[in-house]
Amino acid sequence: MSREIDYGNLMHRAMRGLIRNVLNDVAANGLPGAHHFFITFDTSHPDAELADWLSDRYPGEMTVVMQHWYDNLDVGEDGFAVTLNFGDAPEPLYIPYDSIKTFVDPSVEFGLRFESTDEDGPDDLDPLEISDDPLEQSEDDAAAEKKKADIVSLDSFRK
Repeated sequence: MSREIDYGNLMHRAMRGLIRNVLNDVAANGLPGAHHFFITFDTSHPDAELADWLSDRYPGEMTVVMQHWYDNLDVGEDGFAVTLNFGDAPEPLYIPYDSIKTFVDPSVEFGLRFESTDEDGPDDLDPLEISDDPLEQSEDDAAAEKKKADIVSLDSFRK
């Protein structure tokens, strides 16, 4: 009987755990320094919760920014809830970790990309990029105009 270690899913689980840990720290202590997050997620995920007008406007995916104003950050085992401001209209969201496509902190050029298990293979994915000046871009443009980020190699953490 042959079996294989599913490194892809193990890595995704670890990366989602990292996001959960970061968000837990932010919930307890606030965003330190210039840190802020661009989080792109699948709005059609069955467990994602967002206002109808947001899901109509972003039927496939949406990038949200956690920076200057966010409220009610509640980090759970399977996802997190947060209230964000959309044109002076606070809207609660629930984002399951397994709906997240990218998680980027441009202040330190850190980014995670979750590879698609559909048709795309690892060679079909573009390198993860971050935006040059996120404050001057709309949410629609944030994903389009980006600057290359460093790829994190686990080898660099080995002693």
